[in-house]
Amino acid sequence: MTVRAVQVIAGADVIAYHSARHGRSIARSIAAEHLRADHIEEALIYPVTTESTDHPGGYRGALDEFYETAAARLAAHLDAGRTVAVISEGDPLFYGSYQHMHKRLAHRYPTEVIPGVTSVSAAAARLGKPLAEADEVLTILPGTLPEEELTARLASTDTAVVMKLGRTFPTVRRAMERSGRLPEAHYVERATMTGERTEKLADIDAETVPYFSVSVVPSRIADLPPSTGTSTETATGTGTGTGTATSTETATAGEPSGPGEVVVVGTGPAGPLWLTPESRGALAAAEDLVGYTTYLDRVPLRPGQRRHASDNKVESERAELALDLARRGRRVAVVSGGDPGIFAMATAVLEVACQAPYRAIPVRVLPGVTAANAAAARAGAPLGHDYAVISLSDRLKPWEVIAERLHAAAGADLALALYNPGSRSRTWQVGKARELLLEHRAPDTPVILARDIGGPEESVRTVHLADLDPHQVDMRTLLIVGSSQTQAVRRDNGTEVVWTPRRYPEG
Repeated sequence: MTVRAVQVIAGADVIAYHSARHGRSIARSIAAEHLRADHIEEALIYPVTTESTDHPGGYRGALDEFYETAAARLAAHLDAGRTVAVISEGDPLFYGSYQHMHKRLAHRYPTEVIPGVTSVSAAAARLGKPLAEADEVLTILPGTLPEEELTARLASTDTAVVMKLGRTFPTVRRAMERSGRLPEAHYVERATMTGERTEKLADIDAETVPYFSVSVVPSRIADLPPSTGTSTETATGTGTGTGTATSTETATAGEPSGPGEVVVVGTGPAGPLWLTPESRGALAAAEDLVGYTTYLDRVPLRPGQRRHASDNKVESERAELALDLARRGRRVAVVSGGDPGIFAMATAVLEVACQAPYRAIPVRVLPGVTAANAAAARAGAPLGHDYAVISLSDRLKPWEVIAERLHAAAGADLALALYNPGSRSRTWQVGKARELLLEHRAPDTPVILARDIGGPEESVRTVHLADLDPHQVDMRTLLIVGSSQTQAVRRDNGTEVVWTPRRYPEG
């Protein structure tokens, strides 16, 4: 208890506290030595806790009626001129029962809320584990969330505390395991009180878990060796290629923390808003990040991680470097833009991983928001029906193959998402593609030019196919070419939307 809390109790006429129907109150037991014989005690006993009820309003109706009645009992003391102290375990406004009284009384009577030590802080103190350090993000979750939601949030955060275990413990444990956080998770029961217990979460029997317990996934940074500053190194692959990459360390790298693996992560078309929770968690958990410099720059710097950056033309060498690191026991994230499986790094990693030296190394591919989907969403729904995705780059396949595929897709009346349309060294492909498509499409077919989607220079324009200007297209632009059914409509608010009907005309 804080000094101020003791002072307030000493000056109060009435001491109120919540309890279940058994009448025992943790809050009262904590404050017991400060209660006097002349204190008027108001035990606010819940009619239900987790059991069912025959109240006509159901569980919520029963509780709402209880809160109204309890507030009225306290209001009667206040109207009589008495000072009321409502005591609450932890902090009154942090998942506390008092907040229901606060909402009903604070606007009517002078109110002071005394902050308390939360179970979160108490649990971390008893574990002797920092909750968060530097730029780490702490997430506090109720165990009553659905398992999928818990899993996603645990995967995406740096550190976490899950409250309200008890009957939710099996769900919480599965979410910890599915999100990969179970090895880090601790269990704390009745922190600072009689009957306190702390153990690894994986070792806990679900049948022994009470409601007043929490799970803590503490700071990863705190477990790192002391930082020695930033250093750089050059890492070289040792298998089928000899690619080099610049590596930046933000802390001294210790011994491998377990079996190595490679996770290929898609960052989406731009920054953190496009990351999935699973990808965010994989990037946070990695010991090494490997990728094209532009994509690595999207990932926040984290102490203890090493970065191996390279240009965008050494995909096989990057893949080999990542697999070599994993073979030495490192957890490696290969950072890719968009979706790693669409014109990106997943293919390069898997191609090398299927060669003899690396076949035993675990490789996972995590999906990302690809440029076609991001651009389509900005424009409306131009990919609402069948569509094809084609790269116009002839660096890895001959133009004759690209032309044949454009003819086939356009002849089938598919909408088209065209990746890699142009660059400084490739200036004629867009014009040639326009000529080929006009053999199958009307001149006024909508074409979306989506540039730098999600980035600071984002722009989305719609032009007619006949008016497509190759000089307005670069490598940061994605083109979406509509089918014969695609509509471009200017709505009453002045915005233009492009959409392709899901129903295709018969005949």
